[in-house]
Amino acid sequence: MLVGAGMASETTAAAVGQMGVVRRDSMAMKPFAGYNFADYWDHWLKLGSGPRASKLPKIFHVNWFRQDRNGRFLWPGFGENLRVLRWIADRCEGKVPAVETPIGVVPRKQDLDISGLDMDPSTLDVLLSIDSDAWRQEVDAIGKHLAEFGNRVPSQLHDELKGVARRLEGANAA
Repeated sequence: MLVGAGMASETTAAAVGQMGVVRRDSMAMKPFAGYNFADYWDHWLKLGSGPRASKLPKIFHVNWFRQDRNGRFLWPGFGENLRVLRWIADRCEGKVPAVETPIGVVPRKQDLDISGLDMDPSTLDVLLSIDSDAWRQEVDAIGKHLAEFGNRVPSQLHDELKGVARRLEGANAA
């Protein structure tokens, strides 16, 4: 749930203000929500702990737009996204494991089919790596975002954010 609550994206024509500005906006729905987003998050958290919780879909977060230091996209995109979607489907069916990280799980290198791609193997290493410094900044930014909603923010989101921060610190100590 924290991934959805803390999601950042560039503004679109639907949002008032300048287009292309990065802002925190769960699923880019802020312009369409007629109520406090903390209540929206609380609704989904309650749904996830109810009697139907065993039938909820798996949720994956993919950054197709990760760039190298020169501003070039690391993943080729378009039809090649099916390679990642295949791993996601296999993961949902229990066919492939994943690697635990401070922010969640990522694929093992050998489980992503990159055959035929013009991709240096080190690029896949970068794509599957977790930048602890960048994620600490992300944790701070998400915390500030959640603070905008005051005491209505579900405690589970604050707890998960603290857990991510703790795991990131533990990763640095290792």
